[in-house]
Amino acid sequence: MAMTRKSKIITTVISVVVVVLAAFVFFRFYFVYSTGVNAGDLNYFQREGIIFKTYEGKMIQSGFRSSGKSTEGLHSNELQFSVTDPKVAERLMRASGKHVELRWKRYMGTLPWRGNSQFVVTEILSEQ
Repeated sequence: MAMTRKSKIITTVISVVVVVLAAFVFFRFYFVYSTGVNAGDLNYFQREGIIFKTYEGKMIQSGFRSSGKSTEGLHSNELQFSVTDPKVAERLMRASGKHVELRWKRYMGTLPWRGNSQFVVTEILSEQ
């Protein structure tokens, strides 16, 4: 059976929509936007969730504001992160209150089974 002109157009449009949708999902949820290392004091680390149990934590980073800011002095930054590897999560559970150095990947979007944060910790470089 030969395809009619109308069915060829419909097939082409559906194929393009599927490819564009797949590219969007990949870049939004699976493409690693950036990687890096942060160090600070581990404020808390917990396993939470109703349907998807994920590991979530917060690290406090302290430092000084530059002289160009109107509010100079000591300040702190927070890094909220998720962990997908149970071995890394177990080490962080025992490191609460310690100074840690963490390697992370940042995604553009979050997935419920990956955690609540765009930052996903992949490795603990040091803990003191």
